[in-house]
Amino acid sequence: MADGDRAEAASAESELEPLRFQRLWGEGYFEVPASERLGKCRSVKEFEKLNRIGEGTYGIVYRARDTVTDETVALKKVRMDNEKEGMPVSSLREITLLLELQHPNIVELKEVVVGNHLESIFLVMGYCEQDLASLLENMQTPFSEAQVKCIILQVLKGLQYLHERYIIHRDLKVSNLLMTDKGCVKIADFGLARTYGMPPQPMTPKVVTLWYRAPELLLGVTTQTTSIDMWAVGCILAELLAHKPLLPGTSEIHQIDLIVQLLGTPNENIWPGFSKLPLVSQYTLRKQPYNNLKHKFPWLSEAGLRLLNFLFMYDPKKRATAKDSLDSSYFKEKPLRKYIPHQPGLQCLASADLSLCLPSLRARAHAHLPPPSQQACSQHQHGDRDPGKACQALSPVQKEEVQELKQGWPLPGLGTGSCPAAGQARSSPR
Repeated sequence: MADGDRAEAASAESELEPLRFQRLWGEGYFEVPASERLGKCRSVKEFEKLNRIGEGTYGIVYRARDTVTDETVALKKVRMDNEKEGMPVSSLREITLLLELQHPNIVELKEVVVGNHLESIFLVMGYCEQDLASLLENMQTPFSEAQVKCIILQVLKGLQYLHERYIIHRDLKVSNLLMTDKGCVKIADFGLARTYGMPPQPMTPKVVTLWYRAPELLLGVTTQTTSIDMWAVGCILAELLAHKPLLPGTSEIHQIDLIVQLLGTPNENIWPGFSKLPLVSQYTLRKQPYNNLKHKFPWLSEAGLRLLNFLFMYDPKKRATAKDSLDSSYFKEKPLRKYIPHQPGLQCLASADLSLCLPSLRARAHAHLPPPSQQACSQHQHGDRDPGKACQALSPVQKEEVQELKQGWPLPGLGTGSCPAAGQARSSPR
């Protein structure tokens, strides 16, 4: 924080006066001391703003340092520009939900702090170095399939935790998936998240960014379940595999048309109740009888295509759940070395920080975690660290695992069977 900002903040605090309230019973007033005006929340003055890292619909985000703990955090200022009656409902929902959630794949809300005025509110959150959208735009080498599996596995674990607690995120997309420098993925931005019950109550259908919006939302369904998050997961998985958005619609009509081009035209046989959806009569869908996922991803294994098809089921009741997806055999088969010509960061594995999300390199390899941090890679490439010395610090088992990773994976057999159609009866996405 600049000296001018500190002086201004100190001046503003010194100008605070005790609050006076008239007594409900009896005569006179009582006072709330100036030191207690902001309650038990810490002041934002205890954080040093380092730089601005983003801005969303509901607030501005800064990278900051907690001057008490010396920890780097993300400081999200709640936007109140258009609010006449206090904090936005979206921010209240986000705070309420995140204070109750504790999972390694969900962004952590550490505390709520206040500025010099009651309407100046900040959320202190765990700091993540990147979001997937920025990585996809700026990385020189696309994610390998093994790394994609790692990312999606972590997203699914976070979603399973949410869905078991009857929480729908309702805005999953690559820009709302954060990644730490150790490869841990965290679901963020809960401004649109809602809890739901049984039977589901009507909600606004205009949720989820257009490219990731499920067909039932596009066709006006108001009773939402966790299936809308799972459709978004399918879009994210496909985007990471293809290195570009799968369904980049420019309008709701265009979005529906792209879905039909990819999966075929829905009907009552594959989606019971389809003809009675609120907005079906407003669209004339093209006649397209084929599922083109296999054509879109000709190199993807049979298990991978099967998982995508179950995530893209038209009927929300048949769509794969987070648990179904975690059990998919796609995550159990080895990465297809044929389609991974090189793995970024692998060459510096020996010199990287080994305190990753999983306890051993073997677990990391088979779970397909992303490579070590770019910083570690850069240091090794520029000779700042000696990989030989780093390897000496590893146990014999870890050294063996490093060599195993460097040698690559054996080629698994490729299945030749056709993938199920989008409307095929659901049994299991395995």
